[in-house]
Order: sequence, then C-alpha cells, then structure tokens
Amino acid sequence: MSEAARPSDLEALLRRALAPVEPPADLAERLEGRLTEITELAAEELEAWELGAMRDPRNWARPVAAIVVGGGAAAGLVVLRARRRTAARRPGTSVRWADAAERALREVFDEARRLAR
Repeated sequence: MSEAARPSDLEALLRRALAPVEPPADLAERLEGRLTEITELAAEELEAWELGAMRDPRNWARPVAAIVVGGGAAAGLVVLRARRRTAARRPGTSVRWADAAERALREVFDEARRLAR
C-alpha cells in the first residue's frame, strides 16, 4: 500500500473530520431573527400586491414566491419555537414516543396559532 492510503491514517482523518461540532450559543436566536425577518418581508410583499394584477399571469411570480418563501420561513419559525419550548420544559426526561409526538404536534399547532394572530 502507498503512504497516502494506509487505513489507520484514513480512519484518523475521518474521525477528525467527522468530530461533533458545537454550534454557536446564539445560533438559535440569529436563526429565529432571520426567519422572522423573511416572514415579515413576505407579508409586506403580499400586502403591497394589488388584486387587479391577478388578471395577468405574468404578475403572479412575485406573490407566489412570497407565499412559498414566507410560508417556508413561518413553518421553520414554528418548528424552532416549539422545539425550544419543549426542550426547555422537559430536559432529559424519557417518555413514550406516541406521547412525545402528540405533544410536539400540539406545540407546533399552538405556535402556528400564535404567529397567525
């Protein structure tokens, strides 16, 4: 075998490359801020759009893009907030997976209702 292809070196390189990395402490807050900003920009874009422009399909691109991007950002925001609230409430407890799934869905729907207001 050549020098570059030794299995022990390859394993060591892979172990170093795939080592867990802790995210920055403020990552969740920055992500939440960006998702909120994108959602608000999409809402502003839709508010500025005139219904009279619906007649021409060439004008549909911007509102459709605003709906898709804003909806995706809002969904990400809902999941992020629900997960943060769930993790803060029950750190390290073990529950049945069905109970956890039901609680997670309830959290997501509650957060979606809060954002819709």
